[in-house]
Amino acid sequence: MADTPSEAAANQDPAQGAEGQPRERGGRGGGGGRGGNRDGGRGRGGGGRDNRRGNRREEEDDGIIEKLVHINRVSKTVKGGKRFGFAALVVVGDGSGRVGFGKGKAREVPEAIQKASAAARKSMIRVPLKEGRTLHHDGNGRFGAGKVTLRTAPPGTGIIAGGPMRAVFESLGVADVVTKSVGTSNPYNMIRATFDALTEQTSPKSVSQRRGKKVADLLGRGGASEAEAEADAAAIAE
Repeated sequence: MADTPSEAAANQDPAQGAEGQPRERGGRGGGGGRGGNRDGGRGRGGGGRDNRRGNRREEEDDGIIEKLVHINRVSKTVKGGKRFGFAALVVVGDGSGRVGFGKGKAREVPEAIQKASAAARKSMIRVPLKEGRTLHHDGNGRFGAGKVTLRTAPPGTGIIAGGPMRAVFESLGVADVVTKSVGTSNPYNMIRATFDALTEQTSPKSVSQRRGKKVADLLGRGGASEAEAEADAAAIAE
């Protein structure tokens, strides 16, 4: 037997409208809130910033070697709890004689690494390499309490270095080198001391141009023939 209109209204679900359709809940634009859905935010579309950041990272991927050396986390106690921050130390290089380092600070680790990488790319220096695998001569570097010693090595030696210094030489493109660090183990000071030693590196070609002489004369090839001296000089010069 069909219900009367009064009985149908009494048996109707309060969550549905007069025609049996779901009733919309009230409150600031209905579920989305302030002109947009919950996922999209304020009408900007979901993941817009992430898409732009991903494209930017792809554009910067131009063959540069990027190595993360150290991440430091600090915390600040505030009224609501603790607020964390991160500092990143990054070394970049092209693997063929150019290297740089930078640091960045942010509330999130990816953003700190991105800032450090951008700073490292702006501070890259050129280091002359012997035969494209090792340094031309030994060198010493110092920064604060950190002291480093760099020595050339024959083929097959490899990179004998630890921690931050290894990241520098791998990014630089050095295949054979022997290093020693004395004093502090702070990665920032070790990196700066290593770069202090690398900035003092010179090649026979640059010295010959500065002194107005031939590379063979500087290398002491006077006893050999002119052709042999030029060949040896060409093999050693940058």
